[in-house]
Amino acid sequence: MNIGLIPQKWARLTPKKTAVYDESNKKRISFAELDQMVNQIANAFIDLGANKGDRVGILSRNSIEHLAIFYACGRSGLIAQPMNWRLSSKELLKIIENGKPKIVVTESFFNGLTNELKIGAGLVECWLEYGEQGDGSFETVLEKSDTSEPAVCKEIISSDSFFILYTGGTTGESKGALHSHKSVWYGMQNQTVAERIVPSDVYMLTGQMFHIPVVLAMNYHAHGCPLVLMNFEPKLALDLIEAESVSAFLGVTTMLNWMMAVDNFNSYDLSSLRNIQYGGGPMPTRVIKEALDSFPCTLIQGYGQTEGTTMTFLSQEDHLRAIRDNYHPERLRSCGREGFVTSIRIVDSNGKIVPQDSKTPGEIIVRSNANMIGYYGRPDLTAQTIRDGWMWTGDIATWDKEGYCFIVDRAKDMIISGGENIYSIQVEEAIGLNEAVLEVAVIGVPDEEWGESVKAFVVLKPGFSITEEEIISEAKRNLASYQKPRYVSFVSELPKASTGKILKRELRDL
Repeated sequence: MNIGLIPQKWARLTPKKTAVYDESNKKRISFAELDQMVNQIANAFIDLGANKGDRVGILSRNSIEHLAIFYACGRSGLIAQPMNWRLSSKELLKIIENGKPKIVVTESFFNGLTNELKIGAGLVECWLEYGEQGDGSFETVLEKSDTSEPAVCKEIISSDSFFILYTGGTTGESKGALHSHKSVWYGMQNQTVAERIVPSDVYMLTGQMFHIPVVLAMNYHAHGCPLVLMNFEPKLALDLIEAESVSAFLGVTTMLNWMMAVDNFNSYDLSSLRNIQYGGGPMPTRVIKEALDSFPCTLIQGYGQTEGTTMTFLSQEDHLRAIRDNYHPERLRSCGREGFVTSIRIVDSNGKIVPQDSKTPGEIIVRSNANMIGYYGRPDLTAQTIRDGWMWTGDIATWDKEGYCFIVDRAKDMIISGGENIYSIQVEEAIGLNEAVLEVAVIGVPDEEWGESVKAFVVLKPGFSITEEEIISEAKRNLASYQKPRYVSFVSELPKASTGKILKRELRDL
């Protein structure tokens, strides 16, 4: 299998069908045009001296070029190394040092940042820039490049490396998760079964391509479905659903909240929507109900990591039965059950499976062909994370008798107060029941008497007002006394990684 050949199939079957609509650049491209571009880029990289296994860095927002570079790397045996443009130049230089890309392709929008990187990244042999304000170097090499499939393509096998995606760094420095064509393909199988993809779908990519949502987008391409690329804004998302007949997208809780808060939300024609997948953590039950009432489609939740793509799913029926039939409503707080090609266990520190009693916590471990090969250039971290074929996630959870997993915390985020373990997700769920709350995150802060106490950071919905005492009082009704927040801080927004996950380490520095 070769992920880079995905556009080739549909260039043959439906050459004139739209493959990608790039909203930011107002460009539309067919499968035939995309396939030709991929060949040109692949051959250009080879002409520049790139050999199988070399890395190609990418610093770009979502665009047709960005996606085509992924496919071109796959087709030519190179390893795509997309970089998070939200990071500082210092952090990006660490990523460049880790991957040591031979070629780096940048979007002209990041010209200033690129110049900083060029000064510090002396090992990069070739820098190419694309875009209207760029130097034309990327476009120039494409003009001179052959449009036929590169000969090396026939040598690519499924176990060859395809890309390095860097973790969001929610608990520290970003690490490069190396995936093969095979691991990406199996991750796509999990998504196909969970999302129930059909050929008539139109997929909107709301996340950035430097993280795992790019796999979801490629999966829709594998089914011959058009992609709509955007850089997320809530009103724009609604406009695109209406204009492009979008049927599916992935959104974190914040995105859905913002979309539902857009003025005249009910005036948008969203009838094309078939399914919304949400991730980045369980969604508060109140928001799930609001989303099901507001959007004319089903919901699923996907729990995943950069290291293992998406690993568990809470299905469409799980959501509907919990809301409409009151059947196991507590499962709305879960991340569902193991995916189609994935095995999940919850174990204690010795690797022993914990009881499926909904109360005994342990760490989620995952065995799947969709798991990463390892951390690029970090065999030490790989050995710590992948043991006897199982990937240890660092996420603490319980599970019920039917295998539904309830994440209660990251191992590093658990709060210990007076000897009692407090799981932040439980506290966040209780606070999130208040209709005035848009988002909430909970951390432990030092306490001379108890060791740690609970502090909540709360973002209120526009137009709502509530006091610290009201937040604490309402939380007490749904929590044990020792679990309630002792302090509440109201903030305008929560710091997040580009995956949508909240950066609690930054909250601890406030």
